[in-house]
Amino acid sequence: MNNQLVYDVNDRPPFGKMLVFAFQQVLAIMAATIAVPTIIGLPTQIPAAILGAGIGTIVYLLFTKFKSPVIISSSFAFLSSLSTAIAFGYCGIILGGILAGLVYVVLALIIKFVGSKWVSKLMPPVIIGPTVALIGLSLAGSAMGDIVKASGATINASYNLVALFCGLVTLVTICICSTQKKFKMGRLIPFIIGIGMGYAVASIFSIFGYCFNVEYLKIVNWKPLVDNFVKDGSFTGVTAFLNYPDFALIEAIKELANGKIVSDAILAANGAATTITWAGVGEIILAFVPVALVVFAEHIADHKNLGSIIGRDLVEGEPGLCRTLLGDGVGSMAGTVFGICPNTTYGESVGCVAITKNASVSTIFTAAIMCIILSFISPIMALLQTIPSCVMGGVCLTLYGFIAVSGLKMFKDIDLGDNKNLFTVSTILIAGIGGLSIKIPYALQNDGTVSKTITITSIATALILGIVVHAIIQAIEKKQGDDEQSDEPESLIAGAIAPKANFEVGVNEIAIEEQKEREEAVVEEFRKEEAQEAQEDCETGNTEE
Repeated sequence: MNNQLVYDVNDRPPFGKMLVFAFQQVLAIMAATIAVPTIIGLPTQIPAAILGAGIGTIVYLLFTKFKSPVIISSSFAFLSSLSTAIAFGYCGIILGGILAGLVYVVLALIIKFVGSKWVSKLMPPVIIGPTVALIGLSLAGSAMGDIVKASGATINASYNLVALFCGLVTLVTICICSTQKKFKMGRLIPFIIGIGMGYAVASIFSIFGYCFNVEYLKIVNWKPLVDNFVKDGSFTGVTAFLNYPDFALIEAIKELANGKIVSDAILAANGAATTITWAGVGEIILAFVPVALVVFAEHIADHKNLGSIIGRDLVEGEPGLCRTLLGDGVGSMAGTVFGICPNTTYGESVGCVAITKNASVSTIFTAAIMCIILSFISPIMALLQTIPSCVMGGVCLTLYGFIAVSGLKMFKDIDLGDNKNLFTVSTILIAGIGGLSIKIPYALQNDGTVSKTITITSIATALILGIVVHAIIQAIEKKQGDDEQSDEPESLIAGAIAPKANFEVGVNEIAIEEQKEREEAVVEEFRKEEAQEAQEDCETGNTEE
């Protein structure tokens, strides 16, 4: 068994349990998935985003031969690009998603014929490690912003101590469920239990808040659930129970048939919108292609991280970088056409695998099917939207933390006493945490001021800088040769503190062995409990006969 997983990639949990595990994955990705259409001004397209996540994930699993257990869903990297595309309606969004996917397909074909060794040389662990850590750390602000937010309040909703309490209840519940040993299902579904507990506590406060009109206690916003059944004072009818998502393809066909933007949501998001033009095609190419090229590096970081968790090399082993790129690219196209947003592998899903130690790809496939089905069930879509931000903040605190820790664990083999590594890691972490982004202007107003820009996210910018710094120093070292000796200290840190100090990152072998023994004991106990249950079921069946 790899990395002490309770369920390995090819394992299939019992059907009933698998449904529960899959729903947990759905909950883990829910907050970020519904955030993307909301941020770009299309909150009515939340069901379409969830549908796109399900379809995109199935495509991804097919291309990766069901060997990479992760969900792909709405990508935050393309928010700026989507803001440009939305001005040209749904046709612009679909074109952008297809272009982003095609970049991945082209890169996959190059790797197919050239190989992937150059990728590992371009982005060694000294670059991938801090980048993965940065992905988690950069999301910390989002999680902390949510955990103190009261979703039902209209006054002082940005910071609420009661909301913080509900978020911390969620966090503590998840921690207890994940670490206790008596309730074995608790270790596998900590997020479901945590969200349930947080939601229950938030609901109690909210009931008092709405009954006595105390704004500070309105933690849960039940309006989406009410609107699902009643609109303008009348029952909504069949759509209260079943409704199809307004995914991009249908809306784009309406635009082409009418020769104009007919979506009220698009018009509301932009104030004005026009159908796609050749000039618009150029703008969308500039908005999506450069971002897709940079997100390619994040794709590698995500799969390196997932591979370290499940104990398999997904980049140079099976399924290989070529297949993961094809799956991500084509899945992103499908997610946009049948949903609303380009997709990407989700760190929340990876974190869920890491915490629960359930890497079963059958669980991921079931979660994808569940996303598709749930997107048509109106009450559940509405109910999921009522989960308070503070509760999801408590969940994300653990998930984002595990992403960051996964990256830091890659540091164990990195010698930070080497200035090349020291400068590379420092550049990535400080540029990323500091929020350095690259904004490339491509349109000017008559007075010479910039009107439109392409934005490269801070994570992507930090990654690019890290690659450049590492490559430059490596080239200089190679040119100077390995035989040169210097009286200067090998490391800036070592020289500043003690010339002979050794700051190579090491690991405590005894601690690792003890940790392995504890993990093996937990897994063995879990297996024995399952075997005992199976034997008891068998004996019960024989008695009944």
